[in-house]
Order: sequence, then C-alpha cells, then structure tokens
Amino acid sequence: MTAGDAPPAPAAFTRAAASMRPDEVRPEIELEDIPAPQRLAPYSAAIGASVYRDDDELAVGRLIMLFDPDGQRGWDGQFRLVAYVRADMEPEITEDPLLGPVAWSWLTESLDAHGVAYAAAGGTVTKAVSEGFGNKDGDPVTTELELRASWSPLEEDLSGHVAAWCDLMCLAAGIPPLPPDVASLPPRRREDPESFRT
Repeated sequence: MTAGDAPPAPAAFTRAAASMRPDEVRPEIELEDIPAPQRLAPYSAAIGASVYRDDDELAVGRLIMLFDPDGQRGWDGQFRLVAYVRADMEPEITEDPLLGPVAWSWLTESLDAHGVAYAAAGGTVTKAVSEGFGNKDGDPVTTELELRASWSPLEEDLSGHVAAWCDLMCLAAGIPPLPPDVASLPPRRREDPESFRT
C-alpha cells in the first residue's frame, strides 16, 4: 500500500454490500447502483429502484447501507439501513387520515414477511400536494406519498431487507405482494454503466 491509499473495506461491509445485489427481483422493479453518501458512516453503499407498470413509472426509491465498525448512537449494531420511497397517489387516498400508519405498516410487515431480524426502526410518512402557478397554472395537481425510514439489520446478509424494501415500493405503487409460489425474475437492467451487471 502506498501513501494515500485507502485501507481495504472490512470484510463484513464487503459481504453486506454484495448481498444488496439480488439475483432475482420482482418483475416490476428496475434496480441500479447509485452513489452512496460519504459523511454518514465510514463505509456506505446504495442502490436505487423504480417500479414500473408497462412504461409508467409508479414509484422510486433508494436504499443506503451504512457501516461503522464502532457502531453509532441509536444503531444497535454496526449496520444501518436508510430507505426512501416516493410514489404518486390518488388525491382521495392521500386524504385518508390512516394513510401514515398504513404506509408504515407496509414496511414493518414486509420486513416481517421476509423473516429478517432488525432493531431500532423509525421513520416518517409525508403526504405532499403539488399545485402549479404562473406559467405552470395549467399543470394538473399531483399528490405523492414519501416514506423515509431507517433500521438496524442484525445480520450481514441484507438480501431479505432489499426484498422487503422492494415489496414496500410495490405496495406504495399499488401493486400487491407476490404470492409465495410465484418466482421473481432477474433484475431489469438499465443501459447505464452504473447499473447492476450479471
């Protein structure tokens, strides 16, 4: 190693990062590598996703894995997952006062359904209405749901957490979970150098 070279990443981080690249995902989902934030933890990795029905993008999200060998306050371990999901919603749905608790349950139930161990989960659900003015006065009013969450996985294998996050995005997009006997498909690939590769 020469002066200025960064030390190799810890093996635990490398194994966890590799497990974020699943061999199979739901057919509606397109995954890609995205830049990870550098200041939240000594090591980080991130993926992004879009949910499509036909050619319509219904939801987008990102999942960031943070790793600190010494842990951080509130993490309950060395790892922390930070998730973001945004999906268009019908106005009558966003007016439902139970949307927040229901959206949060999409996350916790998806994690439980995949049998993953986690701790210290927390987050927010935001309902946003966008209305155009001025030269955008004719634009239609749009309503969106945004969910931000973080939790501490209690294992290095993050594949179940990634699958739960994908299910969360599909639920936010109005697509129900896959039945247990239905197989997922290989991830859709973007024509982008940062995309996942087989």
